[in-house]
Amino acid sequence: MTRVLKNRLADRRATGYVRRVCHYAETSYKLHYACVSCRVAFKRHPATAPGGHRCPNCSGPLTCAGHDFAAPARRDVKAWSVVAAVLAAGLRYEGFEPCGCGREPKFRPRTRAQLRARRIAATREGTPLAVVLERRDPQLPA
Repeated sequence: MTRVLKNRLADRRATGYVRRVCHYAETSYKLHYACVSCRVAFKRHPATAPGGHRCPNCSGPLTCAGHDFAAPARRDVKAWSVVAAVLAAGLRYEGFEPCGCGREPKFRPRTRAQLRARRIAATREGTPLAVVLERRDPQLPA
């Protein structure tokens, strides 16, 4: 960088003029896709084909897990069972904003105990499981 350009950037930062740009909106970020039966996850561009993305191991369909999905280890069968329940409920691992700019991701259960507590709360209240899975505390209403 030249000295003049560095000074311009320093002046913009000092005056508070820093343009915040949505990085997800500018570039086409890949989404996380997971195959729960094989316990693998991949990053792919959104599917445009009618069949969607296929797992390279089992040729089954890949489930879209969202932008903020962190796949558990392949040997962690218990964690993958929780991921399977969350994805089967129709939820994705996304942040508060659709673009994901600097926001914390929404709550999703990570352990089987958290999943069990939310299943019990859903049957007790008579609400859909997807609604209760989004809650940080299963006892509190949304």
